[in-house]
Amino acid sequence: MALCLKQVFNKDKTFRPRKKFEPGTQRFELYKKAQASLKSGVDLKAVVQLPPGENINDWIAVHLVDFFNRINLIYGTMSEFCTEKSCPIMSGGLKYEYRWQDDYKFRKPTKLSAPQYMCMLMDWIETLINNEEIFPTRIGVPFPKNFQQVCTKILTRLFRVFVHVYIHHFDSIISMGAEAHVNTCYKHFYYFISEFSLVDQRELEPLKEMTDRICH
Repeated sequence: MALCLKQVFNKDKTFRPRKKFEPGTQRFELYKKAQASLKSGVDLKAVVQLPPGENINDWIAVHLVDFFNRINLIYGTMSEFCTEKSCPIMSGGLKYEYRWQDDYKFRKPTKLSAPQYMCMLMDWIETLINNEEIFPTRIGVPFPKNFQQVCTKILTRLFRVFVHVYIHHFDSIISMGAEAHVNTCYKHFYYFISEFSLVDQRELEPLKEMTDRICH
């Protein structure tokens, strides 16, 4: 999968620098373990399961950051096809429209173009994962009590990136030869959020038909 990533995607097109794990930390060791399992060709359903003896919040944190990096890379590469003109509304087809809300500039759900929504989303996630009070990196510092609720919100919004990309830009994915990689990334993401019930089933509806077909 790493080879495919290098061939298909231009890393210069990511919105933000990739979030990295510090060598020598437990989070880094978990990340290496997860990556080794992926590269070994192990069934993705098995890969996402919590290893014996590991902390569930550490496991979720490692995967969330990795998914952020991967999805950021996928959308960054697709962004030339996703413009204010082509995508004036952040949507998933005619039935689903996603409005942006945060605790700072947009306190009420606000209609944005897809590029604006994506930019706000990546900024918002980056701020959260760099916040030591939410994603602590120092040994012995506990996760906050609402950690999994925060992760649910992040992962729910990341899922919407898949919805938009698949429904509105699938032809571009195919023309770039990226279909297999994006599908693998999606399946990994889907199996993970399903394993730990991190995203409400109603949020998954826009891609249900496709999911039933590729995620057996």
